[in-house]
Amino acid sequence: MAVLQIIAWPDPVLGKVTSPVVAISDVADLAHDMLDTMYAAPGRGLAAPQVGILLRLFVMDTTWKDGVRDPLVCVNPEVIAQSDEMATNAEGCLSIKGVSLDVTRPAWVELSWTDLQGIRNQRRFDGFAAACVQHEYDHLEGRLTFDLVTPTARASAEATYHAYQETHL
Repeated sequence: MAVLQIIAWPDPVLGKVTSPVVAISDVADLAHDMLDTMYAAPGRGLAAPQVGILLRLFVMDTTWKDGVRDPLVCVNPEVIAQSDEMATNAEGCLSIKGVSLDVTRPAWVELSWTDLQGIRNQRRFDGFAAACVQHEYDHLEGRLTFDLVTPTARASAEATYHAYQETHL
């Protein structure tokens, strides 16, 4: 498979809402390439808009950095339930390298999605996996972590991002 280029903020593609995948067979190679890209980055999740493809597709693997690979490919995902309880986690983003933001989200979510075999799945995600699902789902809706924090936190994070970019070009 291939490692794809990850789109960096402020590219406008990252702010666009994605379209549903019509045929699973059309995105199978893309999904495998996205997993290769995510592992190489190294990240724990990657959404199609982050590689310039405006389709409702994301991949994630929240355990691989602990030594156990458990890749998940979510085609046309839908958040169907979420907790009233909130949790705050530090979140990084492969499209906003060098920045970590404390983002408050529902503590758990229930997600429905189609896998690469065309089977519809449904599962509850808790803890870090819940934050990852919501983060990647936000990409499909054209939202970034910058959009989920206070204006003061965003301004500080944007300054950190620009400083990081200057030193890592």
